[in-house]
Amino acid sequence: MSDRLREDFPIDWEEDHFVTRREFFKFLTLASGGVAVGTAALAAYAQLPKNRRQFQPAFVCNVDKLTPGSSLAFSYPRAHDLCLLVRKSSGEFVAYSRRCTHLSCPVEYERQNGEEILYCPCHHGSFSIEDGRVLQGPPPRPIPRIELERREDEIWAVGAYSEVE
Repeated sequence: MSDRLREDFPIDWEEDHFVTRREFFKFLTLASGGVAVGTAALAAYAQLPKNRRQFQPAFVCNVDKLTPGSSLAFSYPRAHDLCLLVRKSSGEFVAYSRRCTHLSCPVEYERQNGEEILYCPCHHGSFSIEDGRVLQGPPPRPIPRIELERREDEIWAVGAYSEVE
């Protein structure tokens, strides 16, 4: 090594330590263990029930606007969050997110063979109007339900939650 180089990069070769194979594999084992523990922690966190979320109440419609067996699209809690209010044949009001849990295609309220369902025309998925569970098709999880509150002759959206299987 030239003298000029040694002046620019003064390394005392006697004190310079190379990483041994043992140190390298110890680091590799610790790093792999850390990644495994982190992955397990994230998987456990994803399984925790986080199903109910409160939002600012929002007016949806008047009760007399929907006849039994009809639906109304609305946005909740934000303007781009599409939802569907359904007045079932029994007269009961229910609301769900309008985005299919498969690929976010818009779901529609339909009556098929006398049964009321939420139907996704993209991949022929369907959800129960009773609790949002998947009835058929590729959706991986239930459709989120919108919590409703009746205030005299008005329907208000007050929160959202997902059914936990």
